[in-house]
Amino acid sequence: MPIPNFQKFSEKMGVKFNDINLLKQACTHRSFLNENKSQKGGVALEHNERLEFLGDAVLELVITSYLYRKYPDKHEGDLTSYRSALVNTHSLARVAAALGVNDYLLMSKGESRDTGRARSIIMADSIEAIIGAIYMDQGYDSSANFISSNLLEVIDLDEIVDKKLWLDAKSRFQEKAQEEAGLTPSYKTMKETGPDHNKMFTLGVFIGDEQIAIGTGLSKQEAEQKAAEKALEVKGW
Repeated sequence: MPIPNFQKFSEKMGVKFNDINLLKQACTHRSFLNENKSQKGGVALEHNERLEFLGDAVLELVITSYLYRKYPDKHEGDLTSYRSALVNTHSLARVAAALGVNDYLLMSKGESRDTGRARSIIMADSIEAIIGAIYMDQGYDSSANFISSNLLEVIDLDEIVDKKLWLDAKSRFQEKAQEEAGLTPSYKTMKETGPDHNKMFTLGVFIGDEQIAIGTGLSKQEAEQKAAEKALEVKGW
């Protein structure tokens, strides 16, 4: 596959790399190496997992420091929950999409066809790797500025806190159902399809005898979360 122009990507992000190969590495998925052992001229490639490991630690420190200062009266349990909401796969994938990371990812042909959660995970991992690359290239302050501009200024943390969006959908739906209806929701398996190694589960969520919504996933837990998300929409909660 043609190699994207990483210098252009660097300019788009507003980060001037001293070593542009760090950004290239940050966008290189392990699967790409299986199909492309080297570039022209025999230059070896490295995948982004080491940078992702580093970026994850930098991201956690920056977000933790930010939350510690923003919420001086909150205890560590709340701060941990808020941090999880800010740095989860969904949030980081949103950041990646806004930056157009998908146009610069180096993946195998098979991985490039993946959509949905699989692609979201790759996108989120790439953001952590890019943070790691910025840290290696320019240090803490530059990586903290990148996180602030692309995550903290984009995601509405006050809304997350006020609406308790840091809770997962199932927990939020249970809390609202108990508050509004005085009942705890129940979940029922409606259907299972596919072979054992790749089953698809469809579950319904009920308040009393009333079915509110259904959700589908590769595990019962995922299907429950999807059902709860839809139930929150149905109820306007």
